[in-house]
Amino acid sequence: MIQLLEDGYDTSDLALNLDLPRIDRIIKQSLYAQDLRPVSNLEPVPEASISTMENRSSEQREKWWNSGLKAIADGKLAVLLLAGGQGTRLGSSDPKGCFNIGLPSGKSLFQLQAERILRIQTLASLSTANGRKVRIPWYIMTSPFTSEATQKFFDKQKFFGLDQEQVIFFEQGTLPCVSKQGKFILETPFQVSRAPDGNGGVYAALKMSKCLDDMGTKGVKYVDCFSVDNALVRVADPVFLGYVMEKSVSCAAKVVRKAYPQEKVGVFARRGKGGPLAVIEYSELDSALAHSINQETGRLRFNWSNVCLHMFSLEFLNEVTEDLERDSIHHVAEKKITSIEGTVDGIKLEQFIFDVFPYSSSIALFEVLREEEFAPVKNAGGSTTDTPDTARLLLLNLHTRWVVAAGGFVTHSIPLHLTGIEVSPLRSYGGENLDDVCRNRTFHAPCEIRAS
Repeated sequence: MIQLLEDGYDTSDLALNLDLPRIDRIIKQSLYAQDLRPVSNLEPVPEASISTMENRSSEQREKWWNSGLKAIADGKLAVLLLAGGQGTRLGSSDPKGCFNIGLPSGKSLFQLQAERILRIQTLASLSTANGRKVRIPWYIMTSPFTSEATQKFFDKQKFFGLDQEQVIFFEQGTLPCVSKQGKFILETPFQVSRAPDGNGGVYAALKMSKCLDDMGTKGVKYVDCFSVDNALVRVADPVFLGYVMEKSVSCAAKVVRKAYPQEKVGVFARRGKGGPLAVIEYSELDSALAHSINQETGRLRFNWSNVCLHMFSLEFLNEVTEDLERDSIHHVAEKKITSIEGTVDGIKLEQFIFDVFPYSSSIALFEVLREEEFAPVKNAGGSTTDTPDTARLLLLNLHTRWVVAAGGFVTHSIPLHLTGIEVSPLRSYGGENLDDVCRNRTFHAPCEIRAS
């Protein structure tokens, strides 16, 4: 299947650092599977597998919170961050996690996430009888393009107050770019053009880096996984963990309702009658299905959007890494590839984080509100959606609601929907611990409520 591009170039050393049998297997299996992915006979997600906002009580949430917090205090949760991307679309060559979305504090995405871990550690410690120290291991997947810069950023920021030993960096893999004829594309006379293997490459990377073994040694049972570009992500959410433990499932996903039928998001569905749950890309869902309504609930039949907020059992991760490697199926993306001979048509191969769901016999979906947990930072300012500006306003608006709920007052010189209050994650994870600082006090937006 695989051939080296030659045409006068010395290719004798090109294959020395390539696992040619594995690459050949991946290309063959992926190209074969590309024509076999069923796009018909899709079925909606069974209602019984979803915890919706309407079906949850405050008592249930408190129960999940307490059981999740106890599991965290007992060392059963690890956090897994997908941080391989650069901020190129944001106008930055730095890792995306280094990006400052313009909050009053000037905090980066990495810092917001680190401080949420610190706050949960504090809450978990306070929940124990003797207030013992709690430390959540944080595994951060970088890429060859972000690894060095990410680690330098953490060093410079003194790991944002976390213990250095609890932050473990590992690198995702890359795969050669190939022509449609299966030939390697050369970036230089002595180097094959490569591309990251997608955020789904995390599974192979966890295995090869021994991170799964490390988690097992630490006593971890569950892994909370998310993407770096979500400014509102509730890292190590005890409620989500408590729900997953109660359902006894191998994997789960937080989902949000589609904003409108044509929204360009992947949705959960069954592929084929009675098939396993999978994420269906918006391009695979025809217009009639996208608009169809569930007459019992009044919701869209294909309603539950994937937002890359996942929870896995460690047992499942150990199993599925073997399954994915055996099957070797990657998504085939036809791209323009920069090569030694200029820009050429070629193929990049990648896996997606949601590719593991069809391998699970027990999946649960947990509905969350967009305005509370999903503020993606994907596009540069000036775009219509998912910009630093939209993410910043979502965060400020949410935190302003916390302040008002805690008895505070807000004044502003510009319309409040364009500004708001920022609450440090070290002060509050989800709106708690604000009464003393907010009650009967007035805050002028924009401003920050700090930890102390």
